[in-house]
Amino acid sequence: MNYELRNIQQIARLTGHRASIYTLVQGDSPREFLSGGGDGLVVQWNLEDTEKGKVLAKVEGNIFALLYVPEKQLLLAGNMYGGLHWISLEEGRDLRNIDHHKKGIFAIRYVGGHIYTAGGDGKLSKWQIETMRPIETFALTAESLRSLAYNEARKEWVVAASDHAIYLLDNNLQIKKRIMKAHDNSVFSVCYSPDGKYLLSGGRDAHLKVWDVARDFELISSQAAHWFTLNDIAYHPEGHLFATASRDKTIKIWAADSFKLLKVIDTARYGCHVNSVNKLLWTKHQNQLISCSDDRTIMVWAIDGGR
Repeated sequence: MNYELRNIQQIARLTGHRASIYTLVQGDSPREFLSGGGDGLVVQWNLEDTEKGKVLAKVEGNIFALLYVPEKQLLLAGNMYGGLHWISLEEGRDLRNIDHHKKGIFAIRYVGGHIYTAGGDGKLSKWQIETMRPIETFALTAESLRSLAYNEARKEWVVAASDHAIYLLDNNLQIKKRIMKAHDNSVFSVCYSPDGKYLLSGGRDAHLKVWDVARDFELISSQAAHWFTLNDIAYHPEGHLFATASRDKTIKIWAADSFKLLKVIDTARYGCHVNSVNKLLWTKHQNQLISCSDDRTIMVWAIDGGR
């Protein structure tokens, strides 16, 4: 199916962080989101009132990963030293900070009532949310783990690693398959399509790769997507588009059915970021796309894409 991107517009530019911004997560509602970065701040933003953010927490070191669990009013922040901060938003305080991973925490997920963290020490940990302590830790590689994705229908995990590999794990975190040399360098992002049929991956080699899940993760598409590192991948809430973010300062919009490039959002034409674009969040609030960057700004985009 052909899609036409009728209009792309930057509708807000949010400032307030004093260093690079590395991560974005959804807040209590589609119009709210949280950001974290090199200044150690977690900031809450409202898409209906973007003039001012609210600082929710301040932690030691760069924040590389965030997770918000709404039903428990619990915020988790992973820092550059491998520490996991457990922050109660209801009480407004840091409940616990555990220096668990030997290096940074790059991804945090909440699945089946448990917390999962991916560390720069090559280990994947499962945490008990009630005790705020790790239950199990699995060493997958000597290199960093950079991204986590979970397929609910198949009860499978996918882990992106800096050893150039993608790891497929069962629900008990045992390795089922290791795709060695999935990329020519570190794999920074893995993302399932909303229907779970495809796994998308990207990394330092700037390539976007598509893997067919039903065919034992057979590689069906590989293309040079950016000039430099592909940092993140995010799907449109309706699933017909996805976006990629890169160190080359651009955001690219792609057709989800054909994996064809539709539009390049750059600085010259759209006033995009002037440094690396690190993370994306495609919200259900008017289907707005949010990006954050090393330039210390967050940008909100209206992507008018017909189906």
